[in-house]
Amino acid sequence: MDIVSLFWLFVMISSLQPILRQRLIEAARQRLIARIEEQRKSRLILIVHRQETMRLLGFPVLKYLSMEDSEDVLRALESTDEDRDIDLVLHTPGGLVIAALQIARAIQRRRGKTRVIVPHYAMSGGTLIALAADEIIMSKNAVLGPIDPQIGEFPAPSLVALRRSKDINETDDRTLILADIAEKALDQMRHAVAELLAKNYPAEVVERVATALTSGQWTHDFPITPQMAQELGLNVRTDIPEEFLQLMSLYPQPIRMQRSVEFLSGS
Repeated sequence: MDIVSLFWLFVMISSLQPILRQRLIEAARQRLIARIEEQRKSRLILIVHRQETMRLLGFPVLKYLSMEDSEDVLRALESTDEDRDIDLVLHTPGGLVIAALQIARAIQRRRGKTRVIVPHYAMSGGTLIALAADEIIMSKNAVLGPIDPQIGEFPAPSLVALRRSKDINETDDRTLILADIAEKALDQMRHAVAELLAKNYPAEVVERVATALTSGQWTHDFPITPQMAQELGLNVRTDIPEEFLQLMSLYPQPIRMQRSVEFLSGS
């Protein structure tokens, strides 16, 4: 074989190597998911968002909760027996409120028990989903986050506070409109939180959590530790099974776009 042929053979093998590696990781992930489902007698669903790099152009693409994620999770839930327990793994910075609420309301309506498992972080919309679960299992260093609505680039509580602190005649129309939208968004979010918590928590916990998470007392990216969540009254444990941490190691930084929600069809 001449040197040119060897060169092109090397190029072909090098180009196939990342694809083969990804296939091996996906296969290992599927085997571990199946093993966890068998051990826990539950349906395992994962929502995992990573910063991905497009293979050809090489620029980062941030992933968030989307309507596609909501559709996938709802499809997984609808194909699962109502009495079967659900283990929902969340690893997300948040995303669309409507997508998070659809998922949260769907798991709240189930007869079977739902456990939300947070190996590392479930911020914003991820926290909203967690509030609907019967139980939240976090690693000791994992975090949740506030769910105060964001109106464009501004936090809704800050817009409301601004309007209340200024004379209406000295405030421009755009700010007044944004503040009006912000007030509606805060009211909607508080009602949504109360709705999601009502199934598993007493009224005083519902009020405390809704106020703490939506009032703007923290910045939107503030990390809420398991201890803080427990002090708020949420049903949080930190004895996360090792298998879930192993599973997260099978979600390395990918070299291509992949779906964020994964579950075994027909299980």
